[in-house]
Amino acid sequence: MTTTARPGLDPELRALLADMPLIPRLTLEVLAQLRQLPTPPVESLLADRQVDRREVTVPAKDGVPIPLSVLSPANAEPGTASPCVYWMHGGGMVMGDRFSQLDIPLEWLDAFGAVVVSVDYRLAPEATGTTPVEDCHQGLLWIAEHAGELGIDPGRIIVAGASAGGGLAAGVALLARDLDGPAIAAQILICPMLDHRNTTASSRQFADGPGVWTREMNEFGWHAVLGHLDGPGDPGDLGALPDLGGEDVPPYVSPALADDLSGLPTAYIDTGSAEVFRDEDTDYATRIWAAGGQAELHVWAGGFHGFDALCPQAAISVTARRTRTDWLARHLDRSSHRSHPA
Repeated sequence: MTTTARPGLDPELRALLADMPLIPRLTLEVLAQLRQLPTPPVESLLADRQVDRREVTVPAKDGVPIPLSVLSPANAEPGTASPCVYWMHGGGMVMGDRFSQLDIPLEWLDAFGAVVVSVDYRLAPEATGTTPVEDCHQGLLWIAEHAGELGIDPGRIIVAGASAGGGLAAGVALLARDLDGPAIAAQILICPMLDHRNTTASSRQFADGPGVWTREMNEFGWHAVLGHLDGPGDPGDLGALPDLGGEDVPPYVSPALADDLSGLPTAYIDTGSAEVFRDEDTDYATRIWAAGGQAELHVWAGGFHGFDALCPQAAISVTARRTRTDWLARHLDRSSHRSHPA
């Protein structure tokens, strides 16, 4: 039975969302306009923090320089080995940069003295297939190789990301497992974009209208990543994605395709009940458990896609962000005991 019923929004979020401009549809022309919009300068995020900032470039597998921003607590004691949060930004893999949603990992710099490294992976449709996730993996390799220089504890490197960045963090965790490193202590997947097939109940519920990230926008993003944007077109004219199957789309690109989710670092996964990625995210956590792994899953009732990044002042957002930070505090404490036995 097909239904258009959907979970309602949290009342406070509904009021805040009513004041936001929403995109009715995503096309190449709209994408070009969105990419030209000014973004808040990163300096505003760093103004009230004692942070040392370093900009580096790391060669991608094909030699293209990939920018990384390294943000370290300025007051770190010499010789201290700090945890590291390796951040992958959101934006449907078609927009955003390494400063997008950076306020989230900077909270962990404040709370735990973590070194935050954020990567500017290449975007679709200019970069397709495994290029974005491989760019992110190259950044992880650089972090591990320079851990001593950066003051990082190599046993406490956490990969994290929101939306597309959450999907890339999941893909990097799969790559690191299959390539025998570098070691990842945990993965934090915030409303992650995990499944190119776009066939879940939640993907159908959140369709046909303006939104923060809808089924149609998701379809556009995956067409871009998989190289199936043939022209400017209207995403409504793109049709369903080809039946590419698990053998043709690598699980590092679409992590939901991975047959084996064993041997992965412990995961924190959260999502909203009123968003397109709800079902693929809950399924991913369920499959980690089924494979004998550990995951903590939170589905925030009435949360839309990216609610805690777009509306950080809302009560539900404050709770979601605090819960995530509390989980990381517990995990870092356990990791510290393992790294430094008595």
